[in-house]
Amino acid sequence: MRIVLDTNVLLTSLLKTSKHRPIFDALLNKEISLIISNEIFQEYMEIIEYKTTPEIAKNVGELLTNLENVEQIKVYYNWLLIKEDPDDNKFIDCAIAGNVKYIVSNDKHFNIWKNDRFSKC
Repeated sequence: MRIVLDTNVLLTSLLKTSKHRPIFDALLNKEISLIISNEIFQEYMEIIEYKTTPEIAKNVGELLTNLENVEQIKVYYNWLLIKEDPDDNKFIDCAIAGNVKYIVSNDKHFNIWKNDRFSKC
């Protein structure tokens, strides 16, 4: 299964006691494939470093770079589907470019993905 992870879910899934930890474990066990863009990767590193430590961000970055089931893709078109928080569009754009069915997020702005024709691709 190919997914895009919003930064908030990736960050919380790193914690062993988090309800989102099964997502990170599934990634480590190669049960899911994580699709990311350069822009998403940069946000991951920035937020993880801000919320934790530079060392943890570096370790997560190296892990994501080296896992076979993490695919970094190029996004060639910006769909601009999320008006309320335009910064979240990078996740939608990546999902469309990466032919992904699921965006995993706690953010209500992504509800548009459920109703949009692109989520059926």
